[in-house]
Amino acid sequence: MKRGLRSRLSKYGDEEFAFFLRRGFLKGAGYTDAALDKPIVGILSTASDFNPCHATAGQLADRIAAGVREAGGLPFVFPTISIHESFSYPNSMLLRNLMSMDTEEMLKALPLDAAVLIGGCDKTIPAEIMGAISADMPTMIIPVGPMLAGHHEGRVLGACTDCRRLWGSFRAGEIDQVELDRAHDHLMPTAGTCMVMGTASTMAAIAETLGFSLPGTSTAPAVSSERMRLAHATGMHAVTMAKDGSPRPSEFLTPASFRNASAVLQATSGSTNGVVHLAAMAGRAGIRYDLDELDQLGRDVPVLINLKPAGQHFAEHFHAAGSVPALWRRMRDYLDLSQKTVTGETLGEIVDRWPAWTDDEIIRPLDRPVVEGDAIAVLRGSLAPDGAVIKLSAATPKLCQHEGTAVVFSSVADLEKRIDDPNLDVTPDSVLVLQNAGPIGAPGMPESGALPIPKKLATKGVKDMVRISDARMSGTAFGTVVLHVAPEAAAGGPLGLVRDGDRIRLDSAGRKLDLLVEPAELARRKAEWKPLAQPKRGYGRLYHDHVMQSNEGADFDFLRGEEA
Repeated sequence: MKRGLRSRLSKYGDEEFAFFLRRGFLKGAGYTDAALDKPIVGILSTASDFNPCHATAGQLADRIAAGVREAGGLPFVFPTISIHESFSYPNSMLLRNLMSMDTEEMLKALPLDAAVLIGGCDKTIPAEIMGAISADMPTMIIPVGPMLAGHHEGRVLGACTDCRRLWGSFRAGEIDQVELDRAHDHLMPTAGTCMVMGTASTMAAIAETLGFSLPGTSTAPAVSSERMRLAHATGMHAVTMAKDGSPRPSEFLTPASFRNASAVLQATSGSTNGVVHLAAMAGRAGIRYDLDELDQLGRDVPVLINLKPAGQHFAEHFHAAGSVPALWRRMRDYLDLSQKTVTGETLGEIVDRWPAWTDDEIIRPLDRPVVEGDAIAVLRGSLAPDGAVIKLSAATPKLCQHEGTAVVFSSVADLEKRIDDPNLDVTPDSVLVLQNAGPIGAPGMPESGALPIPKKLATKGVKDMVRISDARMSGTAFGTVVLHVAPEAAAGGPLGLVRDGDRIRLDSAGRKLDLLVEPAELARRKAEWKPLAQPKRGYGRLYHDHVMQSNEGADFDFLRGEEA
């Protein structure tokens, strides 16, 4: 098999001419024929002015390239689309599958022997892993890394958990615009992803646990010299992978790998977004992601990482405390440490060589967890036949067993229009229900699941209510929020049949979510239900026609791998 720049020649019907032409363009770019015999490492850069979290991506690409050259390879930097949570309309999740396709097709099309993919906010790492699994090329992931924490008037701030806390206080009239703006200046003090256990930090830890990254890569701060050294080391190792032609994702991803990732998701009290992304990545590998296993792990595995929003600290502290391998050591009874990584080492071999010191306050011992009880639980019942999730570690305990009357919003637009209406018929015991915010309905399953507390209640001191939707929630958010209800309302699920005044029962301990309406009445409503209008063209049409439900990862049906 041809390797490097001699591989994957354009199809002109004359391979020698195609090679002649490529050599010409390489010479035009300043390369000599010696380049033709070097192992080629592609570096996927997500640098974009519309992705401020990735402001250091260009520097990372330079350091990766330096490592590639030092190891005797030849680096080529190339782009794909770059997704930032706050700079993607209508939402970032809508574009995750598109980015995964972009990644897959570039890995297949370009003359590469291995690749390093730079990701971070917020759907980029799962999109890259999904594409890499489908392309099945030797691939490494390096996150841009988390921001450093901010400081304001004696308080340490973390995006975006404190963004939400401050905004909630502002809506409730507890702080004014001037105070909000002063704190706002310190919420995001450096480049990098959110420095709490949001989706970016969660997916970085999961990527490392699945085996895609060098040990410790997920937590080093974006602006640290260590992040740059890890990038250099990643480039050097990528050359070894390019020369060996392995390991490919199919050679180290197994059901046990994904079980390990689920256990780490629970131990970190990670983002509920991780559930959808893990299901999508497993699906690409032809592995069925087991929500019941995730739930059982939640019952068994304690929350050990003391980071906001479940804890008190920040990503830089997690890194200094020992990083992800130190967490694996704490969790050894819950992990299959025989699983391999891109380095060729097993998780157990990494743990054995990792420095023994661990900060017990940040990475807690098993007998002193951060949260007593589960992190993420999976609910089922008449309102969620195919499942829903709740982040119990971020919920109000007394609301986790609750029965109340539904206040229904038919869409995100309806929510925005009416949530602060002073005439809204709502009490603290009401259950706020958002419909048509799932994969098909929104479209794209936006992070609108943490519905705001109606202003008429917030100003009276109400901090939390039971909220239910087919949407997602940011990993930085908190509250008694039921998410990913499947099937979604727009797919004809029971969520779309809920009406104002219906009684809903949440039984988190029993893992139940039920709509207390007679079957005959639901059948009548179902007969009257009509699907939403279908987009007419483009990616929106493709998405609508092929996206699967949240319990299957909200991936496209035609991109899933064949189950073994």
